[in-house]
Amino acid sequence: MVIAFSLNGEPGTVTVSVESVDDPSAVGNPSHARGFPCCTATVSHQGRGYRTLSGWIQLVRAGDSPSRGEHFDMDPFVLFPDAPSPYAFFGFSPTLFDAPSRDERAPLTWLAHSFLARTPLDGAGRQVVPLAGFSWGFDIDTDGRISRRDARPLTFPDWDAHLPKLRASYPAWSFGPWLPGQHAGSSPS
Repeated sequence: MVIAFSLNGEPGTVTVSVESVDDPSAVGNPSHARGFPCCTATVSHQGRGYRTLSGWIQLVRAGDSPSRGEHFDMDPFVLFPDAPSPYAFFGFSPTLFDAPSRDERAPLTWLAHSFLARTPLDGAGRQVVPLAGFSWGFDIDTDGRISRRDARPLTFPDWDAHLPKLRASYPAWSFGPWLPGQHAGSSPS
């Protein structure tokens, strides 16, 4: 799937791939991760340098979370779970990569909402402006079979639904609405 967006008035795309992991060691996972999905979202942008600064925010609703899948929770990068930033990845045209797995294959529903966003460098504080988004995930049935959920585009109402969680989790940051027109569309790959 390819999602178009605009950053600093210049066009860009996010190319999303969700695939099953056949060789867990190739993606840095343990052997029990075979068959689970991995997601790669690559950002391409016509800008250069600071004009391409952006980041990925990911929220997950999982049946084995403390809320038992009742709501979405923040999904920070594993090395920085206590970092006071909503971004799991941030940089110059950053790539999102995630390969969730479980030790046991008990019935489970796991759904991620992944958003590309920017934080302006104009001194206006820690403001998050969404640019593009997509969902993806997997399910484990009662026989331990894993079925992946392919990527599908998200839109501004999906982002707006997460604003209370984002604002409560990161009170030092401001989260603006995703304005219609900021997301130019998507196409299957």
